[in-house]
Amino acid sequence: MTATAASVAARPAALPAAPLTVPPAAPPTAPPEHRDPAESARVTVTALERPQPARSARLVLEPLAVRHAEEMAEVLGDPALHSFIGGAPLGPAELRARYVRLVAGSPDPSVVWLNWVLRLRPEDRLVGTVQATVTDGGRTAEVAWVIGTPWQGRGFAREAAEGLVGLLLGRGVRTVVAHVHPDHTASAAGAAGLTPTDLVEDGETRWERRAPAG
Repeated sequence: MTATAASVAARPAALPAAPLTVPPAAPPTAPPEHRDPAESARVTVTALERPQPARSARLVLEPLAVRHAEEMAEVLGDPALHSFIGGAPLGPAELRARYVRLVAGSPDPSVVWLNWVLRLRPEDRLVGTVQATVTDGGRTAEVAWVIGTPWQGRGFAREAAEGLVGLLLGRGVRTVVAHVHPDHTASAAGAAGLTPTDLVEDGETRWERRAPAG
């Protein structure tokens, strides 16, 4: 099967997704008056400090762990997939080293990295990833999703994107952003409620969804 752009987005199908089931968000913590500004920015994203498990109709979003590297090396192993997401397939050892860095989190205290692997429940196997980079004091998240070539064309990108965006908006994010190459099919971004803007960055169109005011 040839990798298709419908299942990749944001530098990293047709079935509507059921809402994600997620644990309740922790109550916000008010920052003390004399807290360092960088530390205060992190406090505002307490509910997004670490990725939490969630599930949709067919997928489980499992927080990324180093132990996922071996299976994900197979999922992401098609060279054609990387014509959309960049780079080249990584072996298990290289991917393990990358996941160590991702799990450790961003070195910038004002940026939060959230990464999940997608487990297909009926088959109990990994089929892709979703990720969000949260900035602006927890108000903005840039998202991306990748589905392995063998599982494309079954609506998983749409289901994962809808679930991810809904989770972020439910945890206080106000603006969700994805960057999509104009040659790519953007059905997953559209299904998640994102709309294209006139902004182009590095040849990719910026898509956005803003939470309703108030």
